[in-house]
Amino acid sequence: MKYEVKSQNNQKAFAKGIFFYKLFWLFMLTSCLGAYYEEILNLIKTYNASGEWIYVVRRGVFYGPFSPVYGIGAVFFIVILGRNKRPLVKTFLYSTLLGGSFEYIISFLQEFFLGTTSWNYKNQFLSINGRTTIPIMLGWGLLGVVLIHFIYPYISKFLESLPSKPAKIITIIAVVFMSLNIFISWGALIRQTLRRNEIKPITPLGEYFDKTFPDERIKQVFNNMKERK
Repeated sequence: MKYEVKSQNNQKAFAKGIFFYKLFWLFMLTSCLGAYYEEILNLIKTYNASGEWIYVVRRGVFYGPFSPVYGIGAVFFIVILGRNKRPLVKTFLYSTLLGGSFEYIISFLQEFFLGTTSWNYKNQFLSINGRTTIPIMLGWGLLGVVLIHFIYPYISKFLESLPSKPAKIITIIAVVFMSLNIFISWGALIRQTLRRNEIKPITPLGEYFDKTFPDERIKQVFNNMKERK
């Protein structure tokens, strides 16, 4: 016999289990938190270096306060580690390895496909090819423990309590918005790489990217991205 989970108002529950809707909103939330984390961290670093409070926007897309890399990382953690309960120590160790591997792979892919880097740890303690470091990996481990054991259960419970129909409508709208946002943003970055290699656009879409998102505009949003030397 098949049972349907109901919310408190007797409607079918929204995003039960590790489900696309739930993972999408986890992605959105952590993408937003990741963007503000980068901006606040940069604010503190700038103050320590110059004694001035200079707030610089750090985003991963053109529209909205989102850094999708953080969102993808959070979903990655939950899909792999969020299904089964385990001691905090094991979660810490697994998150350390997963987080370090994820950061390393993302850095490699960005450099390989775009010819740019957004971080370089070559001169930092216990660096691994400049793409991550042992201390940063330990930070990933701690973040994984906090996310999986303390934050995700509350997010999951809240999402499951929402009425299904209106939540699905809002989710579909948000999915369309974010999909277009990522497509436009990363498409513009790819065109920037092609321009650097003196490859002219061969489609109206490429011409649109070149006209609407010149290097100056890209630099304003992706200001920590540097061309590979």
